[in-house]
Amino acid sequence: MLILLPPSEGKTPPPSGPRLDLTALLAAERLTAARREVMDELAQVSAAPEAAAILGLGPRSAADAALNLVLAEAPCAPAHELYTGVLYEAAGFGGAAAGMAEALSRHVVILSGLWGAVRATDPLPDHRLAMGAVLPGCGRLSALWKRELAAVLGPIAEDAGLVVDARSSAYAAAWQPDRAWGGELLRVRAVQVRGGKRAVVSHHAKHTRGLLAGKLVSLAAAGSAPSTAEGIAEAGAGVEGVADAELSVPDRSGRRDLTLVLG
Repeated sequence: MLILLPPSEGKTPPPSGPRLDLTALLAAERLTAARREVMDELAQVSAAPEAAAILGLGPRSAADAALNLVLAEAPCAPAHELYTGVLYEAAGFGGAAAGMAEALSRHVVILSGLWGAVRATDPLPDHRLAMGAVLPGCGRLSALWKRELAAVLGPIAEDAGLVVDARSSAYAAAWQPDRAWGGELLRVRAVQVRGGKRAVVSHHAKHTRGLLAGKLVSLAAAGSAPSTAEGIAEAGAGVEGVADAELSVPDRSGRRDLTLVLG
């Protein structure tokens, strides 16, 4: 089982920690050159007067562009601790369950506009760069990483066989399994029923996907990770606030939707 997550805008930078080591990140031998390219371009953009506009930062977060100027010197924390938005708060990855760190390292990959893809345990500094950003020298980041990640995530997904995709659309654009692969990709959706109609509410969807991810990692840490789409759906049906879990039939490339209907 491989769980794919987006990063979060909400972050809690560590007061101390190791400095960034690109050689310690996922697939360093393949991705370090691209990571350096994006870091260099990001530093130039972040030092410019129009940094906030290029990076899509609002008035309250415009000053955060300065974080991108000290990536090499800033203290790092494991990605699952650095990211503290709605999804990660719900997931509760920081729990003390035995084997949690190993399960996070083996089963969770986080897509990133800056780093491409990292393990949940990879140490990262605080930063600001969304996958949807367009940097002058790099172009749209989702397109850049799509060229790089096929050779990295393809084999990982092949080994896992079952991929639980809890990414948002911007991050899903950076990698999809090859149509010829033999596994299953399960796209997780969460909907609410309002006035007889289903609607996606971003906050609740992130929260529910986080609860599911946290439950799946806890099961993996206990040695009982689901190995089928039906097992993932069963776990989803037991998540707090979920009234029903629906599985679509697979399409020709093995993709299915897991729709969690909130009560």
